[in-house]
Amino acid sequence: MRALSTLAAFAAATALVTVAGSASAAETSFRRAVVARGFDSPVDVVAPHSEPKRLYVVEQRGTVRVIERGEVWSGFFLDVRSRVTAGGEQGLLGLAFDPKYATNRLIYVNYTDRAGDTRVVRYRTNGRRALPGTARRLLRVDQPYANHNGGNLVFGPDGFLYVGLGDGGSGGDPEGRAQNPDSLLGKMLRLDVRRPGSAPVIVGLGLRNPWRYSFDRATGDLYIGDVGQSDVEEVDFTARSRLAGLENYGWDLYEGSRRFEDGEPGPGQLVFPVFEYSHEQGCTVIGGFVYRGPARPADQGRYVLGDYCSGIIWSFRFTAGATHSVRVEPFRIEGLTSFGEDAAGELYAASQSGTIYRLT
Repeated sequence: MRALSTLAAFAAATALVTVAGSASAAETSFRRAVVARGFDSPVDVVAPHSEPKRLYVVEQRGTVRVIERGEVWSGFFLDVRSRVTAGGEQGLLGLAFDPKYATNRLIYVNYTDRAGDTRVVRYRTNGRRALPGTARRLLRVDQPYANHNGGNLVFGPDGFLYVGLGDGGSGGDPEGRAQNPDSLLGKMLRLDVRRPGSAPVIVGLGLRNPWRYSFDRATGDLYIGDVGQSDVEEVDFTARSRLAGLENYGWDLYEGSRRFEDGEPGPGQLVFPVFEYSHEQGCTVIGGFVYRGPARPADQGRYVLGDYCSGIIWSFRFTAGATHSVRVEPFRIEGLTSFGEDAAGELYAASQSGTIYRLT
C-alpha cells in the first residue's frame, strides 16, 4: 500500500474500467453505517467464524482491539508495539485466526519488525488476550526498502496460510524480484502452519504489493488487490482449482494489462486482471471480499473493493471467466485501508481516520 499517512484529492468520476456491464435492476446499492470510532490508524478488520458477535481491529502501531456487540473493549487483545516499526507502509499489518481457533486458540500476525523486515508470528490466546510468552516465529523475510511489504494473512480453503509479499519496494522493482523465483518478494506464499519450520511454497509471483486479498468463502476462489505503480490499479483472480499450481500475475512486465517493461516472464501461468482502473479514479486499490452475508440476498456473489486515495467503492460479479455487473457504490470512504468480513459474511470497512463501517 502507498504511505498510509498521505491522502490525495481526486475529482469525482465514474470508474473507468476495462470491463463493461451494469448491475441488475433487482439489486440495490450498498450503504455504509458507523460501527465504532476512535481507533488508531486501523488497517484490518478480522473475525473468526466461531465468534459471531466480535470484530478484531488491527491498528498499525502494533495493537489489536475488539468490538463486541457494538462496544469497544478496554485494553488490547494483542500489543506488540515494542516489536514493531510503524509508520508509512510499515507496522502491524495483518491478523489471521486459525481455522480451529475455537479449540486451539492460535492466531497469526504479520508485522514489520524493528529492523524493518517482515515477520509472521504465531500466538496462543486465552480467548480474551494473546499470551506474549507463546510467540513463535514462522517466517522472516528481509525487506530492502520501507514500502511494498504486503502484510495480509489469510487462510485458504485448503487449510494453508497465505502470505502476500510486495516486490521489496522502491519503484519499478529495480532489482527484478517479482519475476525472480529465487526471491520470496513479489510473491504469494503458502505456509503449512501445521508443520512449524516447514519452508514457504511460492504459489504466485509477479506481484507488486498485494496489500489485501481474500478467498470467496463459498467457492474458495482467490481475489487479489495488487497496488499499481503510476497508471493502473488491478484485481487478480485465481480459481480454487489452480491454487495448487503456479500463477504469474505479470509485474513488473505488466502494470495491470499494460506493458510496463520489456523482458520475458518468469515461471508460472501468466494471468491478467479481471478488473482494473486508471489513476484518474484513484491511486491505491484496496482489495475486498465476495459478499456472502444473509442481509442482502440479491448481492450474494458480488466482489467489493475500493481505493485509498479517492474513497470510491466498486462492486462487480466475476462468473464464467468474465467480469460483469460493475457498480459504483453511492458513497465514499476517505482513507480506506481495508475491508473485513464477520462470522456471518457481512462486510466492514476501515478508515485511516479511525472509523469502522458496516456495509449495510
